Amino acid sequence: MTRTYVVTGSASGIGKATLEMLVERGHDVIGVDIAGADIVADLGTSAGRARMVDEVTELSHGSIDGVLAVAGLSAPTADTVSVNYFGTVATLDGLRPLLAKSPAPRAVAVSSMAALFPPDEQLIDALASGQERVARQRADELAMHPESANLIYGSTKRALSRWIRRVAPTPDWAGASIALNAIAPGVVRTPMTVDLTATAEGRQRLADMVPMPLNGFFEATDAAELLAWLAGEANAHMCGQIIYIDGGSDAVMRGDSVW
Repeated sequence: MTRTYVVTGSASGIGKATLEMLVERGHDVIGVDIAGADIVADLGTSAGRARMVDEVTELSHGSIDGVLAVAGLSAPTADTVSVNYFGTVATLDGLRPLLAKSPAPRAVAVSSMAALFPPDEQLIDALASGQERVARQRADELAMHPESANLIYGSTKRALSRWIRRVAPTPDWAGASIALNAIAPGVVRTPMTVDLTATAEGRQRLADMVPMPLNGFFEATDAAELLAWLAGEANAHMCGQIIYIDGGSDAVMRGDSVW
């Protein structure tokens, strides 16, 4: 059965691979990105988020079957805060009324195994309380020092994972039969990681930091396969799960601690 999907971050990386995969499978897909997409919108701004919702509503005639919130940044800047957390939450919340009209609604976001690293708790608190201005200010402070700048990305992904865990079982989501989950990739070969993996030395440093004993770094299509399944009709019962597609990083780093 043909379904209608929305994919953010559709112009490159995992988002592009996901859009292309869904189209190849015969589905209708609305791509959203800052350029080169059906809907051009900056999800790092409130105006861009509102435009995205309005244009998706128009293009979909008011009903969609799945949202794949892939858009994200990895730079140690305040914009990463706005896109990765506030942009993703606004995408999921803003499109939820359109999902509710589907007979098999699904939503999935992209977190990261970087959420396993120690976060900046002050930034986490600002994100969890929905204070975007405060969160951006904290990111600016962290970005001033190399040793703290790298906390920004992982903190946004940890906050996103927590948000999904908290809201997925609620009446607005599970109560409306909307399956909400996320994937947490390890190192994926995309434009976001190209500089980190450009040399043998860089790849080794990254592998030391992100242990991936099962087949190492992987391609965007591998993440797209999991996203497509989570957004499909077959996924009728997974709720609030953060699925680590990470070559074993979660198992190595957390071991038995989650049990």
